[in-house]
This record gives sequence, C-alpha cells and structure tokens, in this order.
Amino acid sequence: MAARNRANGICAISRDDNTLWRRRQTWMINFRVRNLDAMAAQRCAAGIFVEIDQEPYPNGRFAHLNDPEGNPIELWEPAGRDAPLKA
Repeated sequence: MAARNRANGICAISRDDNTLWRRRQTWMINFRVRNLDAMAAQRCAAGIFVEIDQEPYPNGRFAHLNDPEGNPIELWEPAGRDAPLKA
C-alpha cells in the first residue's frame, strides 16, 4: 500500500503577534507529533516546561516550549484533514 505524502509548510506570522515569541524572534520551528500528551510528558519528565494549548482547533492540538537558548518550539498533533492516515 502506498503511503500518502502530506506537504509540510512554513508560514510567517506577524511581528506584531507576540503571543508565541519574543519581539526579536523571527522564526519558530513546528514539529508534528503523533501523541501530544505523550510527547509533552516526556519533555516534562526531562525537566522542560511545556504549555499545552487547551483551545481545540479544527486542524489539531498544539503545545509550546523553548529550546535551551529560549527559541520557541511548537508541537502539533494534527487532526481533521491534516491527521495522519490510519494504517
């Protein structure tokens, strides 16, 4: 059975939107994860603060954390049309 390829993308967010990053920040990396709760628990067990967004979105769930230099990272568990296909 052939795997269906889903495109990944990059999107720019206004510098005026400082809800996710510092003013001087110009980028954020986003990782797709299969299980957001498990990934967040792993990070927390390693002493990393993870904030899971409680807002449900049509395209999935999100969490935010920072790398050791303070750069923002977003974890995304896709849902809806973006959800991984079931085997």
